[in-house]
Amino acid sequence: MKTILFACSGALLLAAPDVPQDVTFSKDIAPILQRSCQNCHQPNSVAPMSLISYKEVRPWARAIKERTALRDRRGAMPPWYVEKNIGIQHYKNDPSLSDLEIAKIAKWADSGAKEGDTKDLPPPVPLVDGTKWQLGEPDLVVSTPEITVKAGAPDWWGELDSAPTGLTEDRWVKSVEMREVNDIPPAGNGRSTVGARYVFHHMIWTTTSPSQQAALGTDVGEGSGTWPIHEVGRNADIFPDDAGKLLKAGSSLVFASTHIHSNGRDTKARLVFGFKFFPKGYKPTVRYARRSLGNGVDIDIKPGDPNQRLDAYNVLQEHTKLTSFEPHLHAPGVRMCLEAIWGINVQTLTCAGYDHNWVRVYEYDDDYAPLLPKGTILHIIGYMDNSVANKNVPDPRNWSGSGNRSISNMFIDLGQGVALTDEQFYAEMKKRREKLKMSPNDVLIGCPLCNGDPIAPTPRRKPTDTQGGGNR
Repeated sequence: MKTILFACSGALLLAAPDVPQDVTFSKDIAPILQRSCQNCHQPNSVAPMSLISYKEVRPWARAIKERTALRDRRGAMPPWYVEKNIGIQHYKNDPSLSDLEIAKIAKWADSGAKEGDTKDLPPPVPLVDGTKWQLGEPDLVVSTPEITVKAGAPDWWGELDSAPTGLTEDRWVKSVEMREVNDIPPAGNGRSTVGARYVFHHMIWTTTSPSQQAALGTDVGEGSGTWPIHEVGRNADIFPDDAGKLLKAGSSLVFASTHIHSNGRDTKARLVFGFKFFPKGYKPTVRYARRSLGNGVDIDIKPGDPNQRLDAYNVLQEHTKLTSFEPHLHAPGVRMCLEAIWGINVQTLTCAGYDHNWVRVYEYDDDYAPLLPKGTILHIIGYMDNSVANKNVPDPRNWSGSGNRSISNMFIDLGQGVALTDEQFYAEMKKRREKLKMSPNDVLIGCPLCNGDPIAPTPRRKPTDTQGGGNR
């Protein structure tokens, strides 16, 4: 039986990568940095050092080895924490390193971090200014009011004045990118965390139009309701081609819940929202399915304990294609797994480490996004470390429970998904079976019915009321 999408086998995990005998910066390391590091590690970006030239990289050789070896744990670089030995392994915009690349970096650092022949250098890649948009210039930019946060001010939660979009016609949104604009110098302010470069910790925002009132927690996609949350370190959100979100004419952005913190210096800041639109005339074919998956009631984080577990469940009321997985914990969080339970079939879809300095949205590749029938139980498992070993925790002597404050805790999967009708669900499975050339004996993680009959069953007829009982 062929198995599709089970992660690396134990034999593969134990096999040593075939590392070249002579590893140099020019030939082996520079291409890795270009693909997975230089988008942040460049002048005027969020990273504390530039990793472009050999002269810039050489002093950090040992640190690069240590950080990349962490792979999916707190502090790993690049900050992508999906575990490679379990669950689905196909994601969009995945910058993670292979076993061979990590081994090359280790050997390079351990053998003198040689530069090599500069003729082996790859052509330089265009650098994206860290103050610019990751997805290119938006079609529409909306900003919050500018705020001033004093150097030692306490945390603040509340609403900011809403901002009109200025739209004169309805438009379907393809992507939204959120970033903070502030007056912190590029070199930072002496603190070592990503959060020290910002004052907005997170923001829950909605949209409303003259004909609709935004209601926090309502469905999205029809011009009102919640949108992806802004969080420090979050990547841009790209919506599926068949499930855009509607931004209505005359609408405004409502900044419903804002968490602001000081960063050690007086700072002026605002959040900007960059929208890219689908072409005019676009219409979605599926709608968003809300996924209320989390535990905000009985979180109980004991002091000094490095091994604590949280669980939360939700039953899908509709056929659903999960488009992303987004763990959201607070400082004690170190790992989250997402399971799908269908009958006696239990599959781990994704496990990812967690670092509260970086919020990651893991978008599944289109051909591997979980296709789950209604009635599937989604289960998230969180792992918490409230000990001195977790450097993100300010004081591990303290108990903590649920709450919005950074010293309190959250346990949520904020991932997105789309609802499918019976016809759409069976059509998606049929298309996937054909594209991946599946046989009835294949197992596809995230699609428990894909190895069955892809044709939707016809409704059973009700038995007629006849005398004698008998077979019908």
